[in-house]
This record gives sequence, C-alpha cells and structure tokens, in this order.
Amino acid sequence: MNIGFDGKRAYHNHTGLGHYSRTLIHSLAAYYPDHEYFLFNPKSSSLFHFEEENVHEVLPQGFPAIFFHPAWRSSWVKKDLRRLNIDLYHGLSHEIPMGIQKTKIKSVVTIHDLIHERYPEQYTTIDVKIYRKKFQYACNKADKVIAISEQTKKDITDFYSAPSEKIVVTYQSCNPAFANQLTETQKKIVQLKYGLPPNFFLYVGSIIERKNLMNICKAVFILRNEIEVPLVVVGDGGKYKQQVKDFVKQNNLDKKIIFLSERPVARSSKSFQNGEDFPAIYQSAVAMIYPSFFEGFGIPILESLWSRLPVITSAISSLPEVGGDAVYYVNPQQAEEIAEGMRRICGEEEVANDLKERGLRQAQKFTAELCAGRVMNVYQGLMS
Repeated sequence: MNIGFDGKRAYHNHTGLGHYSRTLIHSLAAYYPDHEYFLFNPKSSSLFHFEEENVHEVLPQGFPAIFFHPAWRSSWVKKDLRRLNIDLYHGLSHEIPMGIQKTKIKSVVTIHDLIHERYPEQYTTIDVKIYRKKFQYACNKADKVIAISEQTKKDITDFYSAPSEKIVVTYQSCNPAFANQLTETQKKIVQLKYGLPPNFFLYVGSIIERKNLMNICKAVFILRNEIEVPLVVVGDGGKYKQQVKDFVKQNNLDKKIIFLSERPVARSSKSFQNGEDFPAIYQSAVAMIYPSFFEGFGIPILESLWSRLPVITSAISSLPEVGGDAVYYVNPQQAEEIAEGMRRICGEEEVANDLKERGLRQAQKFTAELCAGRVMNVYQGLMS
C-alpha cells in the first residue's frame, strides 16, 4: 500500500501529538517495510526527520499551495494524494482533508481527546467552534476512527454520537529510546548539561490548568521542611503558568521548583527541543508527578513506565488504562495525597522498587510493535 499521513505534527510538534505521529510512523516503517509511507508536510522543518527509505516527505508544490500551507493541508492536498496513488490516508491528529470522502482514497483519523468539549472554558469561544467543526467532520467522514483510549472512544460517542462500531481503540506507544537503560556516565552528562540536582521529582507536560501543576507545587510546599528533593518542571504555558510561578515566589519555593524549559541551555538545545535528552532526564528522576484532571492518554506515564520511573497520577479518565496496577494513584484535588505519594516513594525503597518492577511489566502492553500492528490491522481491514 501507499499510505499517506498528515505530517504537520510529525515534523513540527514536540509535545504529545508529535510524539504519537513520529513513533507510529517509525514503527510502521520498521515492522511493515513492504508498504510506502508518505508524510504530507505543509512546510519544511529541521527539528525532526525520518531516515527510513520507505518514508517520503511531500511538501506543497507550485502556486498557490506553497504560499497557503493551511489550505493545502486541509483540502488541496487531495491533488497530491491522487498524483502519488495514495491508497489510504491517515489524519494523525483529529483532521482529514475536506472532501476526501469523494475520492476513492480510504481515510482513517486518530482522535486523541475531546478536551475542548469537556473543558470549553479553557479555550476561546472561536477555538472551541473550530475544533468542534474539524473533529465532527473527521469523525463523520472518515472510514474508520482510531481512539487512543476507551475514555476517548466514550467521549466520541457521547459528544458526537458517532457509531461505536466505527471506532477502534488503539493504544499508542512511545519513543523506544525510553526503554534503553542508560549508564550513570550518560545520565551524568545530561545532568551537568542542564544543571540538574542529583535527585529530583519530575513533571513533564504543558503548564495548563488541566495538568494540575499548582497542586503539585502545593505538595512541594507541604514537604518543604521534610524532603530536600526539588521538583523539575519540563513544559511551558501562559496565564496559568504565571499563576503557578506567583505561588512559587510567594511561598519561597524558588529553590524547590526548577522551570527547566526556561533555562537558556534548554531553549537553545536541539536535543532538548526534540526530546533526545528526555530519557536521561527521566532516568535521573525520583518519580514522575502527573496528577492530571483529565487526559486522552497520558504519554509521560508510559514514558516513565519504560524508564523504570515510579509514577504518581490520578485514578480518573484514561490514566488507569495506561497505569494499570503499576502506579501510585491520588486524588488530584488533594495536594496532601500528592505529598504523601512523594513522601512514600522518596522514603520507602520497597515502594519505589515495587512500582519500578510493576511499571516495566505494564509497559509491555504498549510496545511499538503491538501498537503498529493494531493500526496496520485497521488499514488492512479497510483495504480488504
């Protein structure tokens, strides 16, 4: 098959949608080399690249496509799909080209979450309307919908009344680099590069209200005179981030909470921006703190499981689907519960070791080969 993909996130996004896209494409190319994979990228990028011989980047050509990237990606790309004899097109992040159902090209769309429906107050009114229109169109017109969790499948049926039989739950994997155990020397190089302390708790994710960094900081405050281990924050944000920073300053937690993404070395490092240094950062930490209020999947949890890093997270939405019995669950509303989890993992070696062992077993349910196989089954089912 000639399989086409919306390549925007794969080439340009360094958060969850980008990780999903790159991991899936690399995995498909490796485990199913008989197919050709075409990534339709609206504009060139030097941040990420694909070296596989059966992966091909396709950029807009000619006027007006090269000047109107969004229009090419959302509609005009159909001309290139036909030119390259694409058999099936996969929209990797909530969208498919307008009118693709009128071609003979089969289409699949991955829906990661419907956060804009659950928490519309965290978006502008116009953004909610745009997302709703794009998501609904994709769910209605695609031949098959991939949901990355049972929670997301439920939301698609609840909010958009999509037929359940059209939706396939296909869990995602993560970069296999997280499974490679690094040497102390390799970890030390990264620790020195970013000025990381010898021991630290870790938070990775956008700094937005739903991700709940504020209550993590409140847990750090509770433990301020008890545990010397600081919190390292990887991620960025806007208004909510400033609220968190105000709390940090008002409570004299500046030395307890490190906003790593703000450091010049992180901003200028390509290996930080593309995530290459993240496995070493994860494997140097004491625990991942991820008590989100809602997630479509929660990729930092899976990255932590592979890294043999204990995880503190919430027992809500999709998070138990990923964490299974291998993580420490807390009520995300209760900073005291988060603090107790941090206290136990930091102070009770048997608790930390048990979570590491369980975590590695749980991670085996989300290997790159398994996840690629499930997606390929969707493709082959449509083409049979």
